[in-house]
Amino acid sequence: MISRIYLLIVPCTFFLCLAAMVSAQQTSGLSKNIISEETGFPIVSKEGKPADLVYDQSENIAVVRAVKDLQSDIQKVTGKLPEISSAGNPGNFEIIIGTAGSSKQIDHFISSKKINPKDLKGKWESFVITTVHSGSKKQLIVAGSDRRGTIYGIYELSRQLGVSPWHYWNDVPVQKRSSAYVIPGYFASGEPKVKYRGIFINDEEPAFGTWARTRFGGVNSKMYSHMFELLLRLRANYLWPAMWGKAFNEDDPLNPKTADEYGIVMGTSHHEPMMRAQKEWENHRKEYGNGEWNYHTNKEAILRFWEDGFRRNKNYDNLVTMGMRGDGDEPMHDLGSMEANFRQLEQIMQDQRKIIGKVTGKPVKDTPQMWALYSEVLEYYDKGIKVPDDVIVLLCDDNWGNVRRLPELNAKKHPGGYGMYYHVDLHGAPRAYQWLNMTQIPHMWEQLQLTYSYGVDKIWILNVGDLKPNEYPMDFFLNMAWNPASFTQDNLAGYSLKFTEEHFGKEQAKEAADIINLYCKYNARVSAEMLSEKTYNLQSGEFLQVKDAYLALETRALRQFSTIDQAYKDTYKQIVLHPVRAMANLYDLYYSVAMNHQLAQEKDPKANDWADHADECFARDAGYTRDYNLNISNGKWNHMMDQTHIGYTSWDEPKAGNVKPVVYRITEQDAKAGGYVFEEKNGVVVMEAEHFYKAEAAAKSKWTVIPDLGRTLSGMALMPYTETTDGASVSYQFKLKDNPSEVKIHFFFDSTLPFKKGGHSIKADMNKKDSKTIGINQDLTWANNYSKMYPAAAARLVEKVESFTLPENNNGIHTLTIEPLDPGIVLYKIVIDNGGYEETYLKMNESPYKRN
Repeated sequence: MISRIYLLIVPCTFFLCLAAMVSAQQTSGLSKNIISEETGFPIVSKEGKPADLVYDQSENIAVVRAVKDLQSDIQKVTGKLPEISSAGNPGNFEIIIGTAGSSKQIDHFISSKKINPKDLKGKWESFVITTVHSGSKKQLIVAGSDRRGTIYGIYELSRQLGVSPWHYWNDVPVQKRSSAYVIPGYFASGEPKVKYRGIFINDEEPAFGTWARTRFGGVNSKMYSHMFELLLRLRANYLWPAMWGKAFNEDDPLNPKTADEYGIVMGTSHHEPMMRAQKEWENHRKEYGNGEWNYHTNKEAILRFWEDGFRRNKNYDNLVTMGMRGDGDEPMHDLGSMEANFRQLEQIMQDQRKIIGKVTGKPVKDTPQMWALYSEVLEYYDKGIKVPDDVIVLLCDDNWGNVRRLPELNAKKHPGGYGMYYHVDLHGAPRAYQWLNMTQIPHMWEQLQLTYSYGVDKIWILNVGDLKPNEYPMDFFLNMAWNPASFTQDNLAGYSLKFTEEHFGKEQAKEAADIINLYCKYNARVSAEMLSEKTYNLQSGEFLQVKDAYLALETRALRQFSTIDQAYKDTYKQIVLHPVRAMANLYDLYYSVAMNHQLAQEKDPKANDWADHADECFARDAGYTRDYNLNISNGKWNHMMDQTHIGYTSWDEPKAGNVKPVVYRITEQDAKAGGYVFEEKNGVVVMEAEHFYKAEAAAKSKWTVIPDLGRTLSGMALMPYTETTDGASVSYQFKLKDNPSEVKIHFFFDSTLPFKKGGHSIKADMNKKDSKTIGINQDLTWANNYSKMYPAAAARLVEKVESFTLPENNNGIHTLTIEPLDPGIVLYKIVIDNGGYEETYLKMNESPYKRN
């Protein structure tokens, strides 16, 4: 006989009831893996028989829908499709799913103590999963305290079977298995520590909005059904819908109905009170009084507007935004004083609450409400505005993930409790950041553990922008909201590993987690929109360092992408490869622009090479965007990467799209050579040979730069080698601190052998005061083949060190002149040691300079 699975909703406790598990972070509804392929209750047995899914006929529609998801998930994982039934004769193996108070089977298990009443009775969004034996009959029970508790229990099974919450949004492949068993035991989730946990889709044009219109015909219920499912699979319950030019309830009348059928609590953004969108006022303002969004001049009409909207949504599960801000997310109309303003706001909330009581016919406190202290509204709160006791006070961050205000530790707490509105996306000052994830998980954790420790536990809502590509911080935020105390500074790395294991499998997880953690760290330094050619110090080598670090990270991501299983490639490209390569390219772009600007100012023709490279990077950025939009998952995410990110000059994005940075080109007529004057830094002056102050050619030869020769920049040689060097010289000018009486100078040459008898030498002159003849390669002979000749050849470098005296007072400015006494000498680098020389393989980074 085929086993049946019964679905019941019972209150659930927060975590697994096993004390040994609470030390780990909770990234699942349970802190224990309860699935086995060998023993326990057979969801699908080794013989390939699936258990039936059975639920009570009186079960809530949201639970029934989730049961059907479980049915589909089991088939995706095992290839076996269970039957669903709300009646019938159960067999020897039953999966019973249901909600306490709605399911007779679940109520029976509670009364018979098969389920501990304390785990469900009076609990919020809690579930129990347990195996029950009665003679030969074995039962798996999924019971919830309320409809969402049951749904979370259902999706807990799906997740542990191998279906990621991100299966749709990140195209995560299902982890296949031929059989699946639930280990014997009793597993209780406990209540979520934060009551309302959700996201805000915001700043969603042009990316998210265009994607939804292209794929679904609008930001409609077809699209939202996928979002509602994602939230439930992540054990979230709350949504502020997209609102840029959109009206959730009017754009598609099925939107609120669908939300209710999924079990999602709907709200509206911080400046859209009483379940009405800003766009609705724009659409209907002519129908309401004088059409002004001004409570002082159009009060009765605005009250009617609010009542009409709230009445429309009264039968759904809502968390009502209270208060009022100005039209278009601006400050409220100023009545002339802070006192008058916040007294009016007090009156507004009183009037809104009258509407709630009138429409529902219930005590106002029975309707969940919140007031957001966003932007200037915090000032009203700080001035002592009266907030009704049952209204949740929603505190806010500064739009950049830094909490602005928390309850005073020793002060009387607001009875309604507190929430937090947090951002990983912003369309605002000083620069919008909307393109890629710019949030570092350790920073988010640090601020959220602070938030929770101060008693902010009624609402956590996250502004995720377009949702993609903020999946990673969104996942962390909602996991932490379930049980903030389970995350510590010691287990954050474990979170990223669990995230990547779920997305790419265990074999690839560690490398993927390392890459994600690094790109989050790099991006948190400066957002893409604020990055420019001026961000990092070019002269010190800082810009080169960070650019190269990002390019190295891109190499790691490309290397892993080439080895990852084909099934995971679309997912990997979304979560790892694209954000890494796109930001690495952006760093390459702005570094190229910085080099171009510096060299162009110096009239150096190499500026043109960097201009070309900057153009290539700009074109590559557009190519990456096209690849993401059109090729990932066969174009499923087309337009999701449309966000402008290059060319910001203010907080708002350039309206014409990405703007190519300005580069300069040097003509032959403009080009000049020499004029470099170096500054001492950290006790040394390091000068590349081609960065000379002045060069004098010989009668039939001239100084020639050999690009890329040597370990760093280039080589300098007098060419052709067949001509005399008489009269040729090259000089280097530098400034020293403290007027030392003597310095050591390290000369670095190519490993030229003494192909002429007697070898090669130079004459070095310091300030026309101290002159020395320095032999370069006289000892690189066969007699010294192992001790000197071969080592020099292998190193491709010859180093000579000489001490030079300096005048007592020369204003710190010195000139070193080098005369080649033989042809064929190639000079790489000169280092003036004023006490700071360090032995490095590349012979230290070049010092800062100016060019005359």
